Amino acid sequence: MRHRVPWQVLVVAFVVLPLVEIYLLIQVGQVIGAWWTVLLLIAVSVLGSYLIKHEGARAWQALQAALRTHRMPARELADGALILIGGTLLLTPGFLTDALGLFFILPFTRPVARRLLTGFITRRFLSAASRPAGDASRPGGRAGGGVGGQGEARQSPGPGSVVRGEVVD
Repeated sequence: MRHRVPWQVLVVAFVVLPLVEIYLLIQVGQVIGAWWTVLLLIAVSVLGSYLIKHEGARAWQALQAALRTHRMPARELADGALILIGGTLLLTPGFLTDALGLFFILPFTRPVARRLLTGFITRRFLSAASRPAGDASRPGGRAGGGVGGQGEARQSPGPGSVVRGEVVD
């Protein structure tokens, strides 16, 4: 399945976010001075490195414990992903990305970030599951759709639908 990122997301990531970061750096630099701004960025990076190491180790231990007890490690995997994303944001110089990175890494804010991540992923899966199998206008769709390329679109069953058939080994 091929997934295309909307161009608006790319504009925000590569144009708007750097401009906001530069603006914030200038504003903070005017209030506390240039050297204090640089020292503050370095301090946040050092703090972030410590948090990544500490919280990453905790997430790894929780993942191993979940696997040892033979239970699905969904929460642990989400925490690991959030710590990875948060660490990447902390490595990016700037106050906005540092704040967002800390939000993903800190143990008392990570549950909120995990709920947001879970909601986002759930919406993506539900929207992908509700698309017709032969929808060529969406990523993963097939032109011509249907069985044998006859052009008939196969609809996926809705919630509560019963799909009759037999299991073949």
